[in-house]
Amino acid sequence: MKKKLVSGLITAVVTVSLLAGCGSAAVSPAESDTKEAETTEATEETEAVSDADEGKVINIYCWNDEFRTRVETVYDQVVETSEDGTVTTLKDGSEIHWVVNPNQDGVYQAKLDEVLINQANAAADDKVDIFLSETDYVFKYTDKDAGVAMPLTDLGIDPDKDLADQYDFTRTTASDSDGVQRGSTWQCCPGLLVYRRDIAKDVFGTDDPEEIGKKVTDWEVMKAAAEELKGKGYYTFASYADTFRLYGNSISESWVTSGSTTIKVDQQIMNWINDSKEWVDSGYFNPTVKGQWNDDWNKTMGSQSKVFGFLFPAWGIDFVLNPNWDGESGAWAVTNPPQEYNWGGSYIHAATGTDNPQHAKDIILALTANEDNLTKISKETSDFTNDKSAMAALASDENFTSEFLGGQNPFAKFAPVAENIKIAPLSAYDQGCVELIQNTFGDYFQGEVEFDKAKQNFETAIMERYPDITEVQWPE
Repeated sequence: MKKKLVSGLITAVVTVSLLAGCGSAAVSPAESDTKEAETTEATEETEAVSDADEGKVINIYCWNDEFRTRVETVYDQVVETSEDGTVTTLKDGSEIHWVVNPNQDGVYQAKLDEVLINQANAAADDKVDIFLSETDYVFKYTDKDAGVAMPLTDLGIDPDKDLADQYDFTRTTASDSDGVQRGSTWQCCPGLLVYRRDIAKDVFGTDDPEEIGKKVTDWEVMKAAAEELKGKGYYTFASYADTFRLYGNSISESWVTSGSTTIKVDQQIMNWINDSKEWVDSGYFNPTVKGQWNDDWNKTMGSQSKVFGFLFPAWGIDFVLNPNWDGESGAWAVTNPPQEYNWGGSYIHAATGTDNPQHAKDIILALTANEDNLTKISKETSDFTNDKSAMAALASDENFTSEFLGGQNPFAKFAPVAENIKIAPLSAYDQGCVELIQNTFGDYFQGEVEFDKAKQNFETAIMERYPDITEVQWPE
């Protein structure tokens, strides 16, 4: 088989920093001077791959064991997985080799970029067959000029038919600038307000989700609730970073438009900066917590904390909040957020040059296009999955409840948020912008620098991260 790869990704220096959310530091976007030749090669590769015999080693690149456990849960070709979790044997005798690198400090992307660039010359058993990406950097890999994620149609998947019941914004997120879908996800990650029942009763006299929801319908209404919480000695949220995703998901224009070298800071980002400063000065955040994903932040989820709530999708409740909670089950509840948002999502891609296109197709369909499988994942893992019909059914199922949430059915709250999410326009620079705007303005919120200095620090940091950026434009 003719083995060629469109090597559009060019790896840049990785800046060490922890991502404020799922993922980590970004790598510079791809550039290509041979697009016409590469497009020809990609076409030849697709034609060749469709007629090729499947390989016996399926290399899947990911950052933890979450995807493996999902595959083991619903992919009916799985026989067993080795004790160390590195190899899963399938019924046809082929093996999935799990190549896991941590997201932290940009390690995962750096390792993935290295092998993708060398994909064309790699031995069949060493080729990347499937890889995962996250919302914060998915566009880097679905970029048509990068050419590293195969269009789903080249695998024989018809998104309009096979993935018709997915939430629309997830399909948009997994598509290139021409609207060609190059990935798929089993997850939908609408976010809610998760709050302490005992604090709600102490301050508001009730922990009923409907009544609490009325106090957080938008930011202005929630500000009044924050003042009530403060009056009783509580903080509304742990950190200014906790609110960022809600603003960041509603930007009207991408950070960097296609072909541009200018970063445009959206007015919604400025709203987050201004509102966060007001909330910090008003005492609505815990002043000792700087950002997220650190020990101080984790501790605010414990029973001795004075923090009322967190803004989390389903994965945040189960994989972040629950492990940090040291009290009894049933102490938390969920209600509507002050602003609809989505946070996270892991996307499955078939790598250009794979010698296992049929396996890739089967796995993608099993994980993201089968309603029964997605229902099973939701029931067994509490994931809010990417199937509108399945999620609507679970949202109305009185028997589907969460012990951690005191017997509440969280999907009844997740489902309406998911239906109304409009994904913000993406760019290959999103991860660095999201991370660095929070880092640099965190210093401003904490009183360490003035506003204009924070702006200057962001401009310096973003141009160091992305040397091709020539300008940062701020809203007037």
